[in-house]
Amino acid sequence: MKLFQKLIAAPAIISMASGLAVNAAEINQPEFSPFTKSPEVISTGDFKSEILVPGDWAYDSLKDLSKSPRFNGSPVHRIEAAAELNRLIAGGEGLMNGAAIERLSDELGSELAIMKGRVDGLEARVNGLEAGGFSSTTTMDGGVDVLLGAADGGASEAFQFQYVWDIDLDTSFTGEDKLEVGIAAGNASIETGGVLDFGEPTSDELKVIDVNYTFPLGDNLTMKVGDSLKISKNFDNACAYDGLTDELGHCGDHKAHQVGGDVSFGGQYDFGNGFTFGAGIAGASDGLLTKEDSSAYGLNAAYSGDNYGISVAYAMVEAETATSGTKNDSTYWGVIGSYSFDDAPLSSVSIGYGTGDTEGSSTNSSSWFAGLMFDEVGPGKVGLAVGTDGLHASNATEDMLYEAYYSYDINDGMSQTLGVYYQENNSGTDETGVVAVTSFSF
Repeated sequence: MKLFQKLIAAPAIISMASGLAVNAAEINQPEFSPFTKSPEVISTGDFKSEILVPGDWAYDSLKDLSKSPRFNGSPVHRIEAAAELNRLIAGGEGLMNGAAIERLSDELGSELAIMKGRVDGLEARVNGLEAGGFSSTTTMDGGVDVLLGAADGGASEAFQFQYVWDIDLDTSFTGEDKLEVGIAAGNASIETGGVLDFGEPTSDELKVIDVNYTFPLGDNLTMKVGDSLKISKNFDNACAYDGLTDELGHCGDHKAHQVGGDVSFGGQYDFGNGFTFGAGIAGASDGLLTKEDSSAYGLNAAYSGDNYGISVAYAMVEAETATSGTKNDSTYWGVIGSYSFDDAPLSSVSIGYGTGDTEGSSTNSSSWFAGLMFDEVGPGKVGLAVGTDGLHASNATEDMLYEAYYSYDINDGMSQTLGVYYQENNSGTDETGVVAVTSFSF
């Protein structure tokens, strides 16, 4: 905008601001749109207002301004007029010395003072948050899970109370890497009915339960080293079902997709077209790739489409026999698939299958699973699933497990899950359990 144009616009802005009032409460509003219906708003395209009439000193300037693309006939608030004044001042050469600017400054002095105070307050808040923040590179997520459960007919026939308190610390040093440290405590050392695996058993002691470091190598390869190799955790898993019980939460494959150890190293390559491939190795507490170590090796391939996904996993676990010193290796295969629906009460379907074979054994073992998720059922979601309780030899009767639950959010930091399960044991000791889990997150 040229200097003479700015001089023409200046009285127009004064006119828009004259005779109107504003207060600090208006400045605190999230946006200016609520003022479009306020009497404190002037339409630049309408000159029948009592505020401005033909013959006034700013009438012609305002009429020209109303045709400008800057306003285009839209309502203009005093705050917007003050902001436009600030823009004109910032770009005006010698305009600060003019009488028009002095009049504008006097007219909009209250608005400019309020805006300055607001900016100063925001800067003070930002400085306070930065000074008192936990860390500029570390985020913390925590939670408490409380379980009330009762089982009948199985290993435990009693009312039980269990809780787990955990904190997850995620630190990034480069913006692309992540150091994960998990800390937990609780009394969840006893499984309800022998079916639920509720957290890490800590016996009310505070323990570090997870340490992993993830870092990129190039644009597509991500490496991970830490305390345990679980392909379901480190690599892509197609399961879309949130399990209530431990076994059904593995979606039919609790071996190939869950192979683990005390020390691990692995990586995953993302091809960028939905396909990923991962590989890893894990060892026991006595070391990795040593003579005394019983290592575990895992491979994982997965594909994720718009509405469906599939993952295939392979694992080989070395098992040394103490008496002979020989190793009877076990191999496992697993496949998990899921399909998600866009517009249906049924949100997803998940299925899974796993198989295992041990050297020296004449029989194979297998497991399977099927689960349904229903989102937006009232305020929460419903889960239904059936499957085998672990791997079972081909010539043995399978232990079956059934579950149903309803989960909903109480508020942003609390959720409630109510569920039932039934375990059909081939030993004749069937189990029925009822659980209620309250989760707190922060």
